[in-house]
Amino acid sequence: MNHFVKIIKTFCLLSLFLCPSCRFHNEPFVDFTDTTKVKNLKFHVISQNETDLSNGLPYNCFLPDGTPLNDYSAVTESEAAEGGPRKTTSVTGVAIAQELLKYGNQNKVIEIVGTYPSIDGDYNEVTLSGKVMLPKGRRPKRMILVSHYTVGSDAEAPSNCFSLEGILVKLGYGLIIPDYRGYGITVDQIHPYLVMMETAYNITDMYFAVRDWLKAVDMAPEYEDIYLMGYSQGGANTMAVQYLCEMGYNDPKMPEYYIPIHRVFAGGGPYDVKATYERFVNTDTAGYPVAVPLVLQGMIKGNHLNIAMEDMVQPWLCEKIDEWVNCKRYTTGQINKLIGTKVTHKILTEEAMNQTSAKVAELYKAMTANSIITADWTPQASVYLMHSMDDETVPYTNATNAKAKWRDANITYNFGHYGGHVMTCVRFIFSVQSLLIQEEKERREYYEE
Repeated sequence: MNHFVKIIKTFCLLSLFLCPSCRFHNEPFVDFTDTTKVKNLKFHVISQNETDLSNGLPYNCFLPDGTPLNDYSAVTESEAAEGGPRKTTSVTGVAIAQELLKYGNQNKVIEIVGTYPSIDGDYNEVTLSGKVMLPKGRRPKRMILVSHYTVGSDAEAPSNCFSLEGILVKLGYGLIIPDYRGYGITVDQIHPYLVMMETAYNITDMYFAVRDWLKAVDMAPEYEDIYLMGYSQGGANTMAVQYLCEMGYNDPKMPEYYIPIHRVFAGGGPYDVKATYERFVNTDTAGYPVAVPLVLQGMIKGNHLNIAMEDMVQPWLCEKIDEWVNCKRYTTGQINKLIGTKVTHKILTEEAMNQTSAKVAELYKAMTANSIITADWTPQASVYLMHSMDDETVPYTNATNAKAKWRDANITYNFGHYGGHVMTCVRFIFSVQSLLIQEEKERREYYEE
């Protein structure tokens, strides 16, 4: 290797460890709620708290089905098999989540809740909320823009809980996690479930607002380019955000509207909403019953379709949607229990089950328009795409359809028998963590050569 190159690499390596803004260290308390120095910014901080992960995950951390991780965190999988209080999948999920905490040396996380301006589906101005998670005592390496998975209760909204993805802060990364419209400060509104572009704009608007705020409070990340990450609903949203970034926010000459992507992680996503609905109908099985009314309501109300929910959902369920779904008091797991059946024709009306009806045809148009794989686009940034063949919630056909559509893209596919949807979510986060660690290792080795 050229001697000059060796000198440069040695200097860069030393800077990683010696630069005060890069190394891990304790610092006095920083009050991010103090707005005297950050006036006229779009991100408005309303609260902050410090979480210490040294003793495990906090009480307000949930599995993707809404199960609190702390309830039985001491119960092992073998104990559960002997009659413990949890089903095996939940215990395994907790075990993997706790295993994630072994990696990284940044145990203290600063959680910052704030609001920012965006637009709704009709281009009306709306104020939304979300959370920023930062490693204490240092600038983050990079920011990860997280699109969260489906939640039922507002207690699971990022601004109200410790998101499971927050484990990645231990590695020195910062997270930006929007609530989505319909949660957080907009909890009284109906969530536009799987309405692709509205949600993508809401997510990127938070990124722009937080990016400027981070610079103002001297917490800008070491690297400008970001990671995108999301699972389940968040997986589809993440790919929609990548589409928006690469097709709209892609001009470095307009830095105020430029989002450079380092890498993308997407898992278990409904990239093809129509195929997902068809699977519900053709198999007469809805492995995750709450998904059926969520998809229908998102498509009908989010796209202003001339269809009444009463036409598509059985009367007994239709009259309970506001109480069970839109009140945001119940987790998805609790709503599934309230619905009490996985048989699709017991949830949907005869007309909704008839794929040749005029109303289903109108519904299919909206589903197609809100499916990211129908966009005239091939992902440019590197993507890691994971899906379990055993997924009972988001059919595996979403993954195969995405692979067929994006066959020319730079995508690493990880498809396998990883268990159900919830279990695979925790494995997905574990995989992302492993990939981040591997990337950091390769960077260190490069500078050490």
